[in-house]
Amino acid sequence: MKPRIKKISVIGSTGSIGVNTLRIVEKFPDRLKVVGLAAGRNLPLLARQVEKFRPARVAVGDPLLIPALKSRLKSKKLDILSGPPGLVSLARDQEADEIVLAVSGSTGLHPALAALQAGKQLALANKEALVMGGELLMKAACGLGNSLIPIDSEHSALFQLLEGKNSEEIVRLFLTASGGPFLNRDPRSLSRVTPEEALSHPVWKMGEKISVDSATLMNKGLEVIEARYLFQTEPGRIKVLIHPQGRVHALLELKDGAVLAHLGIPDMRIPIAYALSYPDRWPLRLPALSLPELKGLTFLEARPQRFPALRLAYSALDAAGTMPAVLSLANEIAVEAFLSRRISFPRIVELVARVMDAWKENPAASLEAIAAAEIWTRRKTEAVIQRWR
Repeated sequence: MKPRIKKISVIGSTGSIGVNTLRIVEKFPDRLKVVGLAAGRNLPLLARQVEKFRPARVAVGDPLLIPALKSRLKSKKLDILSGPPGLVSLARDQEADEIVLAVSGSTGLHPALAALQAGKQLALANKEALVMGGELLMKAACGLGNSLIPIDSEHSALFQLLEGKNSEEIVRLFLTASGGPFLNRDPRSLSRVTPEEALSHPVWKMGEKISVDSATLMNKGLEVIEARYLFQTEPGRIKVLIHPQGRVHALLELKDGAVLAHLGIPDMRIPIAYALSYPDRWPLRLPALSLPELKGLTFLEARPQRFPALRLAYSALDAAGTMPAVLSLANEIAVEAFLSRRISFPRIVELVARVMDAWKENPAASLEAIAAAEIWTRRKTEAVIQRWR
């Protein structure tokens, strides 16, 4: 029996997750068809993707970019959208069965929510959407079965480990972290870290923001918040382990003392393909993990004293409401400031902590409350940066 072709839209098609998603499409042209693409400002790559995959609709980050994109395309009949409304429209597109959300930062929340509200399957690689609006997204996903499938390697691993388990069997969920490029570096030298050093991840090839987040371990803090919402579990049952080899992506401790682990090579095509093929698995023909060649697997406790970003993430979960959104947004701005050399590396987490301490009003999360928190956070974070300069 010929398999049904799944129609997908890739929001964030020119980033690392988007590019790898399209590589999966190329491997399985009889199972996947691209009907929508969205990118920010990388018009040369977006134009090549449009010519190759022939989507019906495309979105760009700014309406001023539309003429420049059109000039690069042979087809003049393409429906080109723009800005945040364009992403939302693409997420709701009736033609698409599944939305791959691969943009980074706060721009992912509205298209993620729109996709779920439209009854789409959502393959989510944007952690900020769940951090900022986890309650809203999970409420929208409720009753739709497995409509939200994580692409993050750690959450994909947990998603697979948890299949068939009930909450009474589970003691703890473990997320692993490589520790980033500065795991063994003297903390006193971190003020001299350059953006180039922070972007040099020892295990994964990723975009700029997530690479810096991995260096501060804020990435893992955001993933703790993600896991809390995705798997509807108490924050105290979610633990982080430093695992420099990057081969064990998650572990699950059960009440009988058994610990289940998910292992694999560090290649994002594996969790991407699983999110597209679920509940099936497709043959990727990637190199298998060779256990005899592993020289050892080590695990270290992620101490909050060494990685204060983790402590901030748990504090945001304790505060609930809009505090996770403030954490995420302040970090987003802080990372941008570091990459533009406006603040030093250690001040990323210090800046986030100061902004969180100043957030006194903390209403329950709603789109309106999150929007108000975003305006305040951007102003407050920038004001602190200006005082430091």
